[in-house]
Amino acid sequence: MTKLKIAILSYRSAPFGGGQGIYVKDISHALSSLGHSVDVISGEPYPHLHEDINLIKLPGMNLFESFSFRDRLKKFIQNPKSILNIYEFTSTLFGGFPEMHTFGNRVNNFLKKEDKYDVIIDNQSLSYGMLEVQKRFPFIEVIHHPITMDLKHDLETNQKFLYKLSRKRWYSFLNMQKKVAPKINSIITPSNNSKKDIINDFKCLKENIEVINNGLDTNIFKPRKDIKREACRLITTASADVPLKGLDYTLKALARLKEDLDINLLIIGKLKKDGHTSRLIKNLGIEKNIEFKTNLTQEEIAIEYAKSSIAIVSSLYEGFGYPVIEAMSCSIPLIATNTSSIPELVGDYAHLIAPKNSELLANTIKSILSDYQTNINIAEKGRDHVIEKFHWDEISKQYEDTILINIRDFKNADI
Repeated sequence: MTKLKIAILSYRSAPFGGGQGIYVKDISHALSSLGHSVDVISGEPYPHLHEDINLIKLPGMNLFESFSFRDRLKKFIQNPKSILNIYEFTSTLFGGFPEMHTFGNRVNNFLKKEDKYDVIIDNQSLSYGMLEVQKRFPFIEVIHHPITMDLKHDLETNQKFLYKLSRKRWYSFLNMQKKVAPKINSIITPSNNSKKDIINDFKCLKENIEVINNGLDTNIFKPRKDIKREACRLITTASADVPLKGLDYTLKALARLKEDLDINLLIIGKLKKDGHTSRLIKNLGIEKNIEFKTNLTQEEIAIEYAKSSIAIVSSLYEGFGYPVIEAMSCSIPLIATNTSSIPELVGDYAHLIAPKNSELLANTIKSILSDYQTNINIAEKGRDHVIEKFHWDEISKQYEDTILINIRDFKNADI
């Protein structure tokens, strides 16, 4: 097998918040484990990578490190006044999210000087720069799901004119992505549901899209017999104030349950001060029943699963729900919404419920607690399901096959 030189692009790769940093860490290590040489080229924030992976830092201005105008202005003043930096600052100032666009231009310029790579894999920037990269290299775009879904669910939460205007401005990068996506020749997506949505929302050809699941390190996410589960301790992963995650309905279910049970909820995520979630928690009177933890490593998250009695994924949409397979791999009884990609991930090893139904969620929690051992038995079979279907060893080989086909087709196109 020929050793390949692979570049993985990521416009931002936060190691803790969201799935991008985790995905980049895992896929780069998986391809490296097959014997390939892998560079990750990332904008800020940078990922935490395995020792065998080379990180090439391609900084922008990282304006979303803070939401303070003063902090952002300071960053702008300290950076060179290039056209890209001026555009990034101005777009951010007026409520946009320009990082995908500017990263695409920066990495395209970088790759004009660094032409040593056999293949380029971009993690969902779908920027104009990628169309230029695709002309010079074998190229694969990874689309976890079309961000049109985030906008759709965001707008459903608030019908006020100014809110809708601000959200449409934030998601204005979708105009670029809708133009770029149909021109990409090779796309990988992690679920059949995401493939369907990419075809519908981005107008991509189905023959250009291959479904390859994301993987999980089941040696990290595993049952811990040395840790005792806490009775009536729930756990969920959700970015507060992100409507797509459906956290409101878990909180409302908790408010119903606390009248009859001594119950608590751990939320792996960050609480925004004076934000929607903070106000809702106060209005429901569940402050004493809630705990937030953030910036946890994968090992630390696995320990929290081991301490908990039930995991909840109340998302309204998931392109590929990492928390779903993380919980199953830790053999914890799981309740998840019967929507988007979730059913194809969980099989028969979770309680699937309708989204946006806090009463049904509360009743399902009660049902699990009333016959806990039966649900533990189901959860243990769920771990076997994850090991069989989402192990990186097999998934990395699927990536490798797609990479080799992409390289072959690119070379043939030049003949």
